[in-house]
Amino acid sequence: MNLRESKALLKRARKLIPGCSQTFSKGPSQFVQGISPVFLEKAKGTHVWDVDGNEYIDYAMALGAIILGHNYPVVTAAVKKILQKSTTFTLPHRLEIELAEMLCQIIPCAEMVRFGKNGSDATSGAVRLARAYTGRDKIVCCGYHGWQDWYIATTTKNKGVPGDVKKLTLTFEYNKIETLEKIFDENKNQIACVIMEPVGVIEPRDNFLQEVKEITYKNGALLIFDEVVTGFRFSLGGAQEYFNVIPDLACFGKGMGNGFPISAIVGKREIMKLFEEVFYSFTFGGEIASIAAAIATIEKLRNKNVIKHLWEQGRKIKDGYSALTEEYGLGKYTQCSGFPPRTVITFKNDKGEEDLLLKSLFQQECMKRRILFTGAHNICFSHSNRDIDHTLKVYKTALRILQKAIRRNNVRKLLVGKPVKPVFRKA
Repeated sequence: MNLRESKALLKRARKLIPGCSQTFSKGPSQFVQGISPVFLEKAKGTHVWDVDGNEYIDYAMALGAIILGHNYPVVTAAVKKILQKSTTFTLPHRLEIELAEMLCQIIPCAEMVRFGKNGSDATSGAVRLARAYTGRDKIVCCGYHGWQDWYIATTTKNKGVPGDVKKLTLTFEYNKIETLEKIFDENKNQIACVIMEPVGVIEPRDNFLQEVKEITYKNGALLIFDEVVTGFRFSLGGAQEYFNVIPDLACFGKGMGNGFPISAIVGKREIMKLFEEVFYSFTFGGEIASIAAAIATIEKLRNKNVIKHLWEQGRKIKDGYSALTEEYGLGKYTQCSGFPPRTVITFKNDKGEEDLLLKSLFQQECMKRRILFTGAHNICFSHSNRDIDHTLKVYKTALRILQKAIRRNNVRKLLVGKPVKPVFRKA
């Protein structure tokens, strides 16, 4: 594979850009170098091209930001039309109202709306609002919620976060309701909100989400669903609609604008109105190219069987991968987990621990065969049967190589470059 231009650009980037990327999970540390592209040039539908002209089928879909397809015609057309009028104004634009009305029509908890640009904007704004509404300082969270101090303090990438901030955010375990109960018992009348991803790759068990809501309300806190990932994939109204558990506030982003930077906090009117006093303000919060993209995207979601397609194609990938792991006797080492619209392939060693060497070898073999593999399948409306069929053929070959490498205990020797590094170290 010719990666000459990627390597040349990487050399330039190392001198100028810490991490060589604006997003950690897009950086070179998350890929096997020497076989993986570092920079992409263009995209269309489900296919992307790197700076050396190599073509790949994309499943990461810009970390889930693409829900219809790259450069999707109706979204591109809507943005081009807006660009003729400008993008950012001195006063609000009517499209802000139109998108807010649309979100309130489709999201169960939405009665009022504020916009942002990233998921971190929305989650942090919701947390600040909850603190203002309840008069409490501590936050309880479960899942990933962005880069801001209040959350990243709970991870191993917390350098630069003041110690006092770290004390204010507590974490509980998914599907273990007793861990949330313990936090409330030990922090009486101190918890402002519970913010959580309603679902990741593990299915909620034993009425877990409803129990979280009941315990949160019993203790006078607010419930916030971080639907930045789940929004518009599980159902039009998000995971809250799919599981029929309605929070006080919810945060949306990623696929909302089909690749354009926009996020939203939605929620109950009595709480949201406090944003008139809580400072949450951006120069580009009302930038209308992204708002137009979101309107066009949601209209497509409403008028076509987009979400049904995500479930169907995702099911083919998940079932196909499971069948292959059974065929090669690799179920102990790798699985495709999660709900069909978004699944994640995991790799484990003999002890059941995460194995990044296995992931790296699998990724390497996929890259050779033009599948841009990061571990996640963020299915979009443009993923065709042909894409899925080709992908499963590549997975079959990669798993066969993986099987032999495990038997011969030479996984590391087969890698052409350094293995993938973890995003967060073990504490």
